[in-house]
Amino acid sequence: MNLLRGRLQRLTQQLPSLIDQLPDESLTDAWKILEPLYYDLYMLAAMQESMRRIGPGDALTREEAIRLLNLP
Repeated sequence: MNLLRGRLQRLTQQLPSLIDQLPDESLTDAWKILEPLYYDLYMLAAMQESMRRIGPGDALTREEAIRLLNLP
């Protein structure tokens, strides 16, 4: 894992200069490929944050949520 971590860190250091060199058409293609990863990482960070913040009793059970939705 440390090898992969090092590779990713080197890549992210080089990305700004590489992105500046790409033509607009290539940026669009690159974004189409990277967009799912971007949103996956965003959701992963949000889930980790919610797991850190939510304690016992802070969330509704399925039955409680359905009851609240069905209120007149």
